[in-house]
Amino acid sequence: MKVKTILVSQPKPKTEQSPYFSLSNKQNIKIDFIPFIHVKGVESKEVRSQKIDFNNFTAVIFTSRNAIDNYFRLAEEMRFKVPIDMRYFCQSEAVSYYLQKYVVYRKRKIYVGIRTFDDLIKLIKKHKKEVFLLPSSDKLKPEVPNKLDELGIKWNRAILFKTVTSDLSDLENVFYDILVFFSPSGIKSLFENFPKYQQKETRIAVFGNTTVKAAEEAGLIVNIAAPSKETPSMTMALDRYIKEVNKK
Repeated sequence: MKVKTILVSQPKPKTEQSPYFSLSNKQNIKIDFIPFIHVKGVESKEVRSQKIDFNNFTAVIFTSRNAIDNYFRLAEEMRFKVPIDMRYFCQSEAVSYYLQKYVVYRKRKIYVGIRTFDDLIKLIKKHKKEVFLLPSSDKLKPEVPNKLDELGIKWNRAILFKTVTSDLSDLENVFYDILVFFSPSGIKSLFENFPKYQQKETRIAVFGNTTVKAAEEAGLIVNIAAPSKETPSMTMALDRYIKEVNKK
């Protein structure tokens, strides 16, 4: 079956240069964006119940923009004045640049990884005397705490935000040729909203091994998977698939 419509289970890109818009124009298809999950910040009393005191830390590990937003939100709510000499360890350049929303970048001690958490571990290893705080969601890959424990450093995790299932009831009678997922939480949201969901002729596209596993465990057939050597991005994987089926 030819592909005419795609639903991406993420928010609509804010930049017009998004490869999804290029794909839509190139293949003459309709692409909609609806987040299947969203982030909800916890209240300060929940942070205290975790026995987390921001005063006890000399460094913060940021792996996402959500972690940054919720750390500074709660710091303000809890009347904690972030010290000027606080050290920030950011997983990527994109995360470190976002930090400028809250701090004067050139006046802070900021350490930036290349892309992965392993890149960041190399930097953290050089500052073992610090006491690290890891702001995170309630969903955290087990390798993250494992790798921090292996370093033998002083650190604590603080759950500052949670991944919550979005209400998708508006989609009950709407059908797409392809559904695109980026996390197991997105798959979970699909079935929480539609417990009797049947794939039928809908194609499923997933990004990442854990998402593939979650989709298959839920009984879905994965038709498009990324990343791969040939298609390192989801848009490239979609483009390749659409070329194949739409030329028939």
